[in-house]
Amino acid sequence: MEKRQATELRAEGRKLTGYAAVFGQEARITDFVETIEVGAFKRSLAAKSDILALVDHDSGKVLARTKSGTLRLSEDERGLKFEVDLPDTGLGRDIAAMAARSDLGGMSFGFSVPDGGDEWRGDRRTLRNVVLHEISVVQSFPAYSGTSVSARAKQKRTAEARRLARLELEHVAV
Repeated sequence: MEKRQATELRAEGRKLTGYAAVFGQEARITDFVETIEVGAFKRSLAAKSDILALVDHDSGKVLARTKSGTLRLSEDERGLKFEVDLPDTGLGRDIAAMAARSDLGGMSFGFSVPDGGDEWRGDRRTLRNVVLHEISVVQSFPAYSGTSVSARAKQKRTAEARRLARLELEHVAV
């Protein structure tokens, strides 16, 4: 199984969202350059296999999975989009806190390539069809720089309350 890392990740309260892979972006992988073609995950997602969301590709650190509905994956024009419902465990809380502080390195994905799923031209590889096994939150450096992860919290205050809170903070800072 091959693994690739990327950087886009957002924490949204008890959810992580972002892109585990992006299309058309070059990444240097040891001695070659790789890009992912639009549609590379289409067949894998259509197969409805049980895909895991892990931390650092460690199968002992499961955050979510497609089989239970706690991991949702889709492909759009940008890349492989994900949404993870974080568990209320020490690991889940730690990942949410690190994502909220922007302390995570990004995202990664583990995959294999079926026959004919890639094309080589010299030292350049294009992934056209991959079998996705897992996506991972990575705590270090990603191979693909365009991915993301982030945390979102539900907005409990009105827009006016948020505006007043900002004004109070600005007043205190002066």
